[in-house]
Amino acid sequence: MPPQTQPFGVFLAGGGGDPLPAARRTVKKTLIVEDSSLDNPDLGPFLLKMARETIALGESPVKALDFAIRASKSFERCTGPGLELATCLHVVAAIYSSLGRLDEAVEALERSILLLEGENGSGHAMAQFSGYMQLGDTYSMIGQLDRSIACYESGLKIQMDVLGESDPRVAETCRYLAEAHVQAMQFDQAENFCKKTLEIHREHCSPASLTEAADRRLMALICEAKGDYEPALEHLVLASMSMIANAQDNEVAAIDVSIGDIYLSLCRFDEAVFAYQKALTVFKSTKGESHSSVALVYIRLADLYYRTGKLRESKSYCENALRIYSKSVAGTTAGEIASGLTEISAIYEALNEPEDALKLLQKAVKLLEDIPGKYRTVAGIEAQMGVMFYMVGRYMDAWKSFENAITKLRASGEKKSAFFGVVLNQMGLACVQLYKIGDAAKHFEEAREILERECGTYHSDTLGVYSNLAATYDAMGRVEDAIEILEYILKMREEKLGTANPDVDDEKKRLFELLKETGRVRNRKGKKSLENLIDSNSLKMKKEGKKRWAAFGLRT
Repeated sequence: MPPQTQPFGVFLAGGGGDPLPAARRTVKKTLIVEDSSLDNPDLGPFLLKMARETIALGESPVKALDFAIRASKSFERCTGPGLELATCLHVVAAIYSSLGRLDEAVEALERSILLLEGENGSGHAMAQFSGYMQLGDTYSMIGQLDRSIACYESGLKIQMDVLGESDPRVAETCRYLAEAHVQAMQFDQAENFCKKTLEIHREHCSPASLTEAADRRLMALICEAKGDYEPALEHLVLASMSMIANAQDNEVAAIDVSIGDIYLSLCRFDEAVFAYQKALTVFKSTKGESHSSVALVYIRLADLYYRTGKLRESKSYCENALRIYSKSVAGTTAGEIASGLTEISAIYEALNEPEDALKLLQKAVKLLEDIPGKYRTVAGIEAQMGVMFYMVGRYMDAWKSFENAITKLRASGEKKSAFFGVVLNQMGLACVQLYKIGDAAKHFEEAREILERECGTYHSDTLGVYSNLAATYDAMGRVEDAIEILEYILKMREEKLGTANPDVDDEKKRLFELLKETGRVRNRKGKKSLENLIDSNSLKMKKEGKKRWAAFGLRT
C-alpha cells in the first residue's frame, strides 16, 4: 500500500488547519461573466471541442487557450461547479503548460480539484484523480518534487478507492510514483512502489511480458542506486530474457548497457566490456554509427578503460562520443547531449584535464537552462562546476557556481536533502578561500543541520562539516565553540575508527593546539587555523566532487 497522504491543501499550505487557505481566498467556484452569449448551454462544449481540435491540428496554442477559457466561463454560467468545468480546466491548464505559463496552469488545476471536493460518483473521483496527476506533472516541471510526489500520492489514493488495489491502472500510477521517488533520490520509497507495480502486473500479465520487463528495468535502476548490485543484475537478466522472447533487439542492447554498468561497479571488467560491445554492435547496425546510443556506449567504454588504466583508449572513446554529439542526428534531445557531455566531463576531470571538463559542463548548462523541469539537473551541473573551479584555484567562479546551484535547489524544494547539505559545505569552503568567514560559518551551520538529519552524526560528510565549522569558529575567535565541536568529533571518530586511526590522530593534534592556547592573545592563531582548514580540505573537495552526482543525470 502507498503511504496515506494528507489532504491536498495541507501540504500546499505547509501545515494543518484549513486545507488550501490561500487558494480558498483566491479561487471562487463561480465567476461573474458579463458576456450574455455565454448563457447558451451548447456553447461550452462547442468551444472546448474547438480548443482540442486547434491543438490537434498544430495551430496556435494562444487561439486554443482563448477557446478553452471562454468554454470554462460558459460552463460556469450554465452548469456551475462540477465535472464539466473541472474537465475544461484540465484543458486550460494543459495549454498554459505548453506555453510555459506554469503558475497559471497550477492555479487552474488547483481550482479544478477544489470544484470536485465533496462530490460523489466515480466519474467525479476519477476527474479529481486526473487533476492531481496533472498537477503533479506541472509541479515536476517547475522543479518542486516534494509537491509533485504529494499530488501523485493523493491521486493514487483516490484511484485505489475507486478501482481497488489490484487494478492494472493502479500499477501504472505506482510505477509513476516509483519514477518520481527515483528522481527525488528517495530509493526506499521508490522500491516499495515498484514492488507493488510488479505484483499487480504479475497478476494480470502473461509471464515474460514486456510490461514486466519494463518494471524489472526500473527495479534494477533502484537497486543499483542503493548499491544492491546482485539483485539489480538479476532483474536485468530477467528483463533481457523477456525482451529476447519478444524480439526487441534494441531494448536488449539497452539492457546490455545497464548490465555492463553493473559489472563495472562490481569491477568485473571483462564481462562489462563484453556487454558493452554487444550493445555497440546492435546500435551501430540498427540506429547508425552517429546515433546518441552509440555515443553513450563509447562513454561507458571510456570510463571502463580509465578505471583499468588504459588512458589512451579512454581519451579516444571520449573523442568519438564528442564527434557524435557535435553532429547529432534528428531525434536526439538536448537532455541526451547534456547528459553525455557531463559524463565525458567527469572522465576529463579524472584524466587531469579540468579546463576541457569545465567547457563541456558549460555547454551542458546552456543546453538545459531554458528547458522546463531541468532546474535540479542544472543545479547539479553547476555544483559540479563549482567543485572543478575550486580545484583549479578559481575561487570566485566556484562561489558563483555554488550560489547559482543553491538558489535553484532552494527554489525546487531540494533544501532538505543530503545533496543540498554537501553543496552548502562546498560553498562554505569557497567562502573561506575568499575570506568571507562569516558567510562560511552560516553555510557550514546549515549543512550540519541538514546532514545530521539526513545522514546521521557518524557519516563522513557530517563529520567533515563538523571539522570545517570548528576551524571556522576558531578563525572567528569563537574558541570555546571550536573546542566543543572538536571534542565531539574526536569522540565520534574514536568510537567509529578506533584510537589508532590517522584521522583520529589529526583531530587530537588540532584539539591539543586549541586547548594549549586557550586564554592567550590570538594574534596569529586565527590565520593558522584558517590555513589548516584550506589546506586539509583541498583534497576533500576533490573527493566530494566525485560523489553521487548520478541522481541528476551525471556520472563522475
